Amino acid sequence: MTDGDLKVTRLDTKWPASLSGDHAVDRHGFGRVALQENDISCVYGAPLRELAPTAPGARQISPLFPGAAALEEVAAESLDAVVVAAPPGSLERRYVLALALQALKPGAELTALAPKDKGGARLGGELRAFGCEVEESGRRHHRICRTRRPQEPTGLDAAREAGAPRRVESLGWTQPGLFSWDRPDPGSRLLIGSLPALGGRGADLGCGAGLLSQAVLAQPAVSRLALVDSDRRAIEAARLNVEDPRASFHWTDARSLELSGLDFVVTNPPFHDAGREDRRLGQAFIAAAHGALRTGGVLWLVANRHLPYEEALRSLFATVVLRAERDGFKVYEAHR
Repeated sequence: MTDGDLKVTRLDTKWPASLSGDHAVDRHGFGRVALQENDISCVYGAPLRELAPTAPGARQISPLFPGAAALEEVAAESLDAVVVAAPPGSLERRYVLALALQALKPGAELTALAPKDKGGARLGGELRAFGCEVEESGRRHHRICRTRRPQEPTGLDAAREAGAPRRVESLGWTQPGLFSWDRPDPGSRLLIGSLPALGGRGADLGCGAGLLSQAVLAQPAVSRLALVDSDRRAIEAARLNVEDPRASFHWTDARSLELSGLDFVVTNPPFHDAGREDRRLGQAFIAAAHGALRTGGVLWLVANRHLPYEEALRSLFATVVLRAERDGFKVYEAHR
């Protein structure tokens, strides 16, 4: 992998010590559940059950499931079985596979699967590169790989390092697998350049590593800002990037948000689910923002130009104004 002109500092597979151990649950409501000694089977993500059934009681270890245990913290050689719905990004996928193999007992079973066009075609080769003997099959446009952990896997350290948390110049703390993990997103930059003076209590829905939140908190009239994301890695990065007492961090799905009475919401909502475009995600973020705002509160939203969010905005908000449109993105101001 080359990083071009980016200045990157790679770390171990974990975030800095301030985000581990006793800080797994903190005063901002961010928490994850540790595995217990009797938890011997785990599942990463949401694999189709008919393709890769999981053991009864298998514990979730994906960062995309709020409250799940962290795969990075599973003790080495402690698990009897792991099922992995492999991520589409190659760095993230090999990182997850390496950590899963590390967590398995020698000879324990690993099942990994992914859509053929979202990394599945590469799964078998990646597992063989770790020293695994792989049985492959295909069904419902997926590649399914079954293997057992070798006594001494090869290449785990390199895969963990390549997918580990790191600092990137102009972005701060980040990790492969996060949205726009290696450079500032142009949509967020357009929204930042379009924001007026904001004040009072607000929220950043889908905050990612905190780029937009940093710009919002640069405004002194902002009294509180809730950073919300369903990805634990994003919240962990944002906590390091946004060192401001006015910020709170919430590892939760913005669509089930329980905030209310806010003066403003900013968002660059996601529109992909499991690697595929899903416009309903952005529409759900718009509905969540509407529910969180007080009467007269304002939503600032940026989206790709082709996404049809205008109807969703106008059906809920009293006024909707297009404030900027450039480089394939559009910015809306909507008042409740």
